[in-house]
Amino acid sequence: MRKSSAQKSKAVVLNGPQKILLFNKPFDVLSQFTDESNPENRRQTLKDFIDIPEVYAAGRLDRDSEGLLVLTNDGQLQAKITQPDAKTSKTYWVQVEGVPTESNLNKLRKGVKLKDGLTLPAKIEIMIDPDIWPRNPPIRERANIPTTWLSITITEGRNRQVRRMTAHIGFPTLRLIRYRVGSWTIDGIDNGSYKLL
Repeated sequence: MRKSSAQKSKAVVLNGPQKILLFNKPFDVLSQFTDESNPENRRQTLKDFIDIPEVYAAGRLDRDSEGLLVLTNDGQLQAKITQPDAKTSKTYWVQVEGVPTESNLNKLRKGVKLKDGLTLPAKIEIMIDPDIWPRNPPIRERANIPTTWLSITITEGRNRQVRRMTAHIGFPTLRLIRYRVGSWTIDGIDNGSYKLL
């Protein structure tokens, strides 16, 4: 059944003033407030870290990824961040196994064909190791294989897209941190902490 315009606008009406919350999500935390699929052995959720009522994640960040998760009570803002047409850019700091060449990275800059289609061109730079919190548990590193940190900016949000992109060119992702969404970053926000704007 199609919603009338009155119903559509009701769906994005704020309950009180607009809230925007920036959360630096730790590894192994679900980007939702409940873990209904696993009641016997509950995993950590946003509820373990965030005590602000009526805010919801604008988009997802996989359980095995870390970094910036934007939460809000504003449905229009949530849609702007998550809908592909809005093309909100997101920057990830990605630790990969091995040392990709510029030729390898150029493939991602042009777009690569994944199972769900061609990716849009990505902005990619090799970066110095970021000054970040230790991951618990630490990543699996092999003594004889170096790792490289990349800064990858994309405007899409396909499922596990960055991991699939680096695997496609032969450099598996070992650690993935979302640093930026639009104009917001995790600067000044400790891992496991949030900032209310």
